[in-house]
Amino acid sequence: MMTEDKSKLLRSLSIDRSASEAGRSGRRWLPISAGVVACVILAFAVLAASGFRMQDRPNETASQPAAQPQTPQPQQQQAAASSREAGNLAASGYVVARRKATVAAEITGKVVEIFIDEGMTVTDGQIVARLDSVLAEKDYELAQSRAEAADAAIAAITADLQDATRIMSRVQTLSQKNFATEADLTKAQARVGVLAAQLRQVQAQFETAKIDAKRSASVLDKHKIRAPFAGVVIDRSAQPGEMISPMSVGGFTRTGICTIVDMDSIEIEVDVNEAFIGRVAAGGAVNAVLDAYPDWIIPASVIAIVPTANREKATVKVRIRFEQKDPRILPDMAVKVNFVRDTKAGGAAATKTTAAN
Repeated sequence: MMTEDKSKLLRSLSIDRSASEAGRSGRRWLPISAGVVACVILAFAVLAASGFRMQDRPNETASQPAAQPQTPQPQQQQAAASSREAGNLAASGYVVARRKATVAAEITGKVVEIFIDEGMTVTDGQIVARLDSVLAEKDYELAQSRAEAADAAIAAITADLQDATRIMSRVQTLSQKNFATEADLTKAQARVGVLAAQLRQVQAQFETAKIDAKRSASVLDKHKIRAPFAGVVIDRSAQPGEMISPMSVGGFTRTGICTIVDMDSIEIEVDVNEAFIGRVAAGGAVNAVLDAYPDWIIPASVIAIVPTANREKATVKVRIRFEQKDPRILPDMAVKVNFVRDTKAGGAAATKTTAAN
């Protein structure tokens, strides 16, 4: 009996591994089962939503008629083209002067006086500066003296020639009456010939002296530097006491006295993209606005399109004139222009196109 009791006691203390393994396996499959159920529910929800969309789409298709492809009409094409070209073409550039010159001397000399300053208005031929002309004045006086001496010699030889001519006439008369020898007549004729030759020589010398005097006067006049045209002085580069020369011969020799601009030649130069140059025509209206005066619209017009293109910038230069002159417009000012389209011409072109179609 005790042996059986011990056997029962030992069996009661042993662990039932099959039951524990079954419990573990049950707990392991529980989350997997829950995931599968969640996926099935999500799939059903997606299928239901797609089914509702499929039901709604035919209704919308039935309610709205299908759009048929239409060929664009000529009027629609013109409207699209006009909408693309509705905006005016704009460009930017600078104010330039067609007549602008740096006034310089034709000879080398020292500046003695300067009669102009920046901002002054000068006339054509006005003296703007004077160079040292002491030697030139002496040369001119010497040339004039030579011309006067030649003129006096002409007068003296002319008087001698007249006297010799009268003597020759008397000798010829006496020779015909045999009161004068042939030798006397030959001598009188020879004297007239010599005096005539001397007269021609002195006359040539007088002409040479006059040319020399004119040349000296021209050189003397070159010491007075004059304005080549009427305009405004925008720069004064020389000062009294400086050496000036038509060519740069050293670091201390200037080549110009001042810079003059003809304000009547003021115009605008702009660069227009070559893709839009077809929208610019000579004589077309332009509205110009200076950066210095942004509220001032200046009427202008196209002078010409320069017949060449800039390969690097792909632009074409356009010249524009100001319809009104104003002292506020200065060279090298930045300006923006707006090319005004001719609406009448555009409408006429559109009408012709429509009629042709």
